[in-house]
Amino acid sequence: MKRTVFLVVSMLAGSMVAVGVNAKQHNVPTERTPVIECQDLADAFRYPNTTITTTELAAERSVEVAGIGPMPEHCIVTGKMNERVSPVDGQNYAIGFQMRLPTKWQGRFFYQANGGVDGRIVDAFGDILGGGPTSNGLLKGFAVISSDAGHSMVRGSLIGGGLFGIDPQARLDYGYNAVAELTPMAKNLIKTYYGRVPARSYMVGTSNGGRHTMVAASWLAEEYDGFLASAPGFNLPKAAVAQLWGVQQYATIADNGSNGRPDISSSFSPEDTAMVSDAILAKCDALDGVGDDMVGDPVSCQEQFSIQTDIPTCEGESREGCLTYGQKAVLARVHNGAQDSSGKHLYSNFFWDPGIRSAGWRTWKFANSTNSRDPLAVGFVFMTPPKDPVVLDGTGTTLLDFALNWNGTGFDVDRDAPKIYATNEIYAESAMSFMTPPDLLMKKLHATKGKMIVVHGTGDPVFSAADTVKWYEALTAHYKKHTTDFARLFLVPGMNHSRGGPACDQYDLVDALVQWVEKGVRPTAVIAKARGDGNPEVPATWAPDRSRPLCVYPAVPVYKGDGDVEDASSFSCKIQ
Repeated sequence: MKRTVFLVVSMLAGSMVAVGVNAKQHNVPTERTPVIECQDLADAFRYPNTTITTTELAAERSVEVAGIGPMPEHCIVTGKMNERVSPVDGQNYAIGFQMRLPTKWQGRFFYQANGGVDGRIVDAFGDILGGGPTSNGLLKGFAVISSDAGHSMVRGSLIGGGLFGIDPQARLDYGYNAVAELTPMAKNLIKTYYGRVPARSYMVGTSNGGRHTMVAASWLAEEYDGFLASAPGFNLPKAAVAQLWGVQQYATIADNGSNGRPDISSSFSPEDTAMVSDAILAKCDALDGVGDDMVGDPVSCQEQFSIQTDIPTCEGESREGCLTYGQKAVLARVHNGAQDSSGKHLYSNFFWDPGIRSAGWRTWKFANSTNSRDPLAVGFVFMTPPKDPVVLDGTGTTLLDFALNWNGTGFDVDRDAPKIYATNEIYAESAMSFMTPPDLLMKKLHATKGKMIVVHGTGDPVFSAADTVKWYEALTAHYKKHTTDFARLFLVPGMNHSRGGPACDQYDLVDALVQWVEKGVRPTAVIAKARGDGNPEVPATWAPDRSRPLCVYPAVPVYKGDGDVEDASSFSCKIQ
């Protein structure tokens, strides 16, 4: 209840500046130009607890985005909200933001929800997600906002990456409050610049940005017309706990490194995971009607593949072409999902998927889980109370030691996993409250007739696509045939976290969402392409421009029986 009370006050403050700005608009988006000069925006704009720090008019073609090209003329606005000094850690905090406002505005607003632990203001170009995008929100004529979610990396990569969680309000800003504060402010700024509020509003994000998007769809549905959530970490605290649990599983079969600690990357070599990938392909490739070095029906594959019987077992030491008993046991445990010592599941299972061979799989399982994101997030942002910062001083327990629970001084799954649900007198909301959607059935989204597209790669090693499938199946059990009237899930076979892997990972679901919201065109099959040299993990047996339809779950792309296997037109979406 604290969340609702806190934000009602905040949003009422915004409505006093421009009555009706917060309401969902239902006008037809049309092109519009500014009613004031970009350089005058700072003086003209007024909003509670908000400061515009810079404005700059970027001339047409003066700004170029790598892989996409030059941008149109636009006004770049930077600012901050709710600047304060924390009474808990004494640090300075504010919700920093950047907006890019095109001179030729198409009447739409794009909230760019960023990933990781936030902490920096990514340029507000409006990423349309997937791998190697060919356009962005700004190029499509959206007014775009990006944010640091209430804390800044300028305090240092480790501090910005986790220690902000010592401040209870910074936790809430990161979890949900920055979006709630920035949304009405941004609409007011748009009205100041263009003389009208957005006709349509969209929120788009991947990873933690996908989590931001699902939280907003659950709770702020009246503020947006459409939501696009990719690789959504809507159970992010659980997933981070699972990452640390995974480190401890890999450590049981790892060789020691030069620091005297297990080198968990030695638990599985790239050749080992490539062998697993090949075995999954051998068992499941033909499930979609054609052998094309791709698993088009990843859900059915889970019943077909067995790590125990489909991969040779090494008798004795590990060697090429087989896995040891220990390796099989660890990989099976990790794919089954994190558990405490009593067998209670702490997070979802993971799909067996050919994407296990990707470099991104190793990065998330062996690097991010030991020396950066996951130990920092669990220790400082998600646990109540947070850990002592001595883990960062280089003389006490290191982040690796914390992840390994070295000598019993780090993360203990039985003792510490429940702390993501804990509160105390300082931290009044638990991580599982401030980080997750308050209503996974999306009742408010359904009531406001908003639309949501969720897309997830089946080879995601950190946020389980199986968890997203379970969420969508629960949604379908509740709304039945009406589910697809407002929410649709697309799975991307082989895709790693947000992009990459042996996958057709280049697609534009922003256009599909806009067409659905504004013209009632329901997305059924969205074309995705491989990126050739743009993605080094595209198999050599594929055409560089291979295409496939992304189908609305539970349908999968099935080969029609003839036609070029490299072309999406040879496949149709069917429920098998």
